[in-house]
Order: sequence, then C-alpha cells, then structure tokens
Amino acid sequence: MPNIIPRDKIQDFIGFDAGPTEWMEVDQWRIDAFAKFTMDENFIHVNPEKAKKTRFGGTIAHGFLTLSLVPHFLEKLEFKIEGLKMAVNYGVNKVRFIYPVRCGSRVRMRIKILDILEKRPGQFLFTLRATMDIEGEEKPAMVADWLILEFTDDIQ
Repeated sequence: MPNIIPRDKIQDFIGFDAGPTEWMEVDQWRIDAFAKFTMDENFIHVNPEKAKKTRFGGTIAHGFLTLSLVPHFLEKLEFKIEGLKMAVNYGVNKVRFIYPVRCGSRVRMRIKILDILEKRPGQFLFTLRATMDIEGEEKPAMVADWLILEFTDDIQ
C-alpha cells in the first residue's frame, strides 16, 4: 500500500487490506500500568498467582487494553491521504473481544478499509476493520470497526 493515498483515487482504496504490523509483546508491566490508570484491577489482570488457578492459566490483558493499541498500530501502518494535516479518532462502530491475550503473548494488527466518506471538503471519514492477531493463535484477540477522521489541506 502506498504511504500516500491520492485524493483523486481515494474510492479505489475501499476494500484494501493493510498490514500486518510488527509484533508487540503484551507483558505484565503493560497490563499492570493499564489496570492502574483505568482503575480496573481485577485479579485476572494483576494477580499472577491467583490467575494461574483460572482457565486462562495466568493473567490476561484487559480487552480495552487491546483496543487501546489500535492507534499505535495504525501509526505504524503509515497510510495517509494526500495533503493530510491532521487525523483524529472519531469512534468505534463495533468491537468484539474474541480471544484472551495472555500475559507474554505477542499481538499485531491488520486492517481493511471498509469505507471512505468525504463528509465535507477536505474531511474524510475512514471506516477500518481492525483485527488484532495473537501470535500462535487461530482466533484474533479483537475485531473492531474503527473510525478515523482525516483532515487535508482543505480545512475550512
């Protein structure tokens, strides 16, 4: 995929797949930090000894931690519309946490462009299907329909 999507060809990119990104380890430090900042300190995330006795065999990442990695991975994919000045998260249409991310697992992301809508001149709403894979697992950790609003040099 080119780094820059030409504006006159933007509709040609609907249906395009990008990725996967590089792998990232989800370690206990990251899980603990997320738990602290979100105040979700359920034992399944932060108590390795107690979590060993569950069906997961150890701690797992919060689903919302997995979701929060989407912007990081999107930046790594480096695709932008021609003339981009700014991009903002616009929301999420649908999220499903399909398979747990066990502590020490590695995840990566791939996307599919589902739609691109020019809301106003110079404002493009991307709908992306973000799939978070877990190394060695058949099922993904998460699938989300993520919305990004990109502003080009036509900002009014």
